[in-house]
Amino acid sequence: MRDKNKNKTTLWEKYLTKEIGIEFKACLYFFAILFFYCMYRICIQVYDASILHMTEMILTCYFIGYAQVYLLWNFDEADSFGGKEILGMVLCTAIYSILSYVFNWFDHRIALTLGFAAYLIVCYVCVYFIYKSKRRIDDKQLNEDLALFKTEHKKVQDTED
Repeated sequence: MRDKNKNKTTLWEKYLTKEIGIEFKACLYFFAILFFYCMYRICIQVYDASILHMTEMILTCYFIGYAQVYLLWNFDEADSFGGKEILGMVLCTAIYSILSYVFNWFDHRIALTLGFAAYLIVCYVCVYFIYKSKRRIDDKQLNEDLALFKTEHKKVQDTED
């Protein structure tokens, strides 16, 4: 007799999946923010980056990653792009932008902070489409695997008869 609970996802596995997703988000958005920051620094002919700013950036990315997953419907991984996804994107962009100004990442330049906000919105939209494409590819692969399994299973059934 097969154990029906064997294939069920445990609470630990669900938690671990969320934590891995948050880790991935934090790294992804940190890299995007760090790229913008470094390009700004290069444009003003400063060729080093503040470790304090990078620490603030990564901690902000983790904070917002947790908010995205646990409070804001994991909007960048949503199946469709609607009102609550836009709300999540706008809220997170606003938080990043306000903190970038408060922490002086861009020398309190309002125009640059607004440019940073626009850049983040583009990043969120790109990430949404990347996740959507990945899901479509994964679905296609799973359907191919299922079709192969059915074919193999049918062959085994036919040889047993």
